[in-house]
Amino acid sequence: MSSVASTESPLIALLAGEDSGDQLGADLLVALRKRYPDARFVGIGGRRMQAQGFESWYDIRELSLFGFAEVVSHLPRLLRLRKELVARLLAAKPAAVIGIDAPDFNLGVEQRLKQAGLRTVHYVSPSVWAWREHRAEKIGRSADRVLCLFPMEPAIYARHGVDARFTGHPLADRFPLVSDRAAAREALQLPQDAPVLAVLPGSRVSELARLGEPFLDAARRVASALPGLRVVVPAANPRMLEQLRALLARFPQDAVAPLLLYGHAHEAMQAADVVLLASGTATLEAMLAKRPMVVGYRVSPASYRVAKLLRMLKTDVYALPNILARACGMGERVMLVPELMQDDCTAAKLADATLALFNDSERRGAIVAAFEQLHRALRADLDGSAADAAAGAIGELMQHESSPPSLGGEA
Repeated sequence: MSSVASTESPLIALLAGEDSGDQLGADLLVALRKRYPDARFVGIGGRRMQAQGFESWYDIRELSLFGFAEVVSHLPRLLRLRKELVARLLAAKPAAVIGIDAPDFNLGVEQRLKQAGLRTVHYVSPSVWAWREHRAEKIGRSADRVLCLFPMEPAIYARHGVDARFTGHPLADRFPLVSDRAAAREALQLPQDAPVLAVLPGSRVSELARLGEPFLDAARRVASALPGLRVVVPAANPRMLEQLRALLARFPQDAVAPLLLYGHAHEAMQAADVVLLASGTATLEAMLAKRPMVVGYRVSPASYRVAKLLRMLKTDVYALPNILARACGMGERVMLVPELMQDDCTAAKLADATLALFNDSERRGAIVAAFEQLHRALRADLDGSAADAAAGAIGELMQHESSPPSLGGEA
């Protein structure tokens, strides 16, 4: 890929609202600098972006809020920040403004800037394939171009007249196409010849409160039926590690003692024969690790009834491997991954589904082969990274516009 001449020095704004966006932004910044070596990058970013020479106008932690109550309590400050940010960007006239995920904040900023004539990009599409597809049209009013992580998303936007490009999923770049189980077991000091189950009952305290006991009870049941089983349970943070220890204390002392880890979720998945995990991004990670899995999840009964009553969900499957398998033409009703949701998410049913996978090596082999196919489908360019593809889509948008805004405004 040829770089744009170094005499071109565009100002490019990036707006990341949380830690995952900071990582995406850092990778994107590196890829954009290949095209624009003398570009200046400003906006909102964290330490990873700043390590790549990014000039952050605001602390990323000001946007890293979780939960309705927390957002409401900070709403006046967030509105002031957004108003100030929009004014500052209008004065600076960047060649492109790229909102990275955080749609609740970024789409409003992007819409105001687009209306004022600036070029806007939204990187990471909200899950329009799962619920409220009509949001695609609204997102199109905010962004000149949407960069999608999943291959089925651009077609949805096309139905609403929105320019969207599949640029690949960054996680697909971080996992090898062929996973090394032996190396992962060596790193975690697990025996090479023992059956191993990785258990990941969510990455949030609220998820662990709902799912921890049935997941750990399911692991105990599997261990009682599978001699020599090693159970590995990674915790996302120290608080969850203590929460897991408290949950395990409720079980009989003769029950299997799992290996508790602080972090190392990817290594735990790669070391396992089967993964038992909560629905969410972790299912994508387990798929990329090429590990057969059982997926369970529960929400509060009230939330579940509301979602059902309002028909908010547009899909009858929940685990990303199943959604991707159908989207990539493996069959309209294919179920690569067992899903045990809501009332079906019990220790007994989770254990039965997990044991069924351990006892069927042929099925596990077929699942691994399908996961390898889906891994390739998540890479827009097998010779480049997702960040490179995203930078290419942004560069194309910038070059195709006539009379691009000049560098100026903020010093």
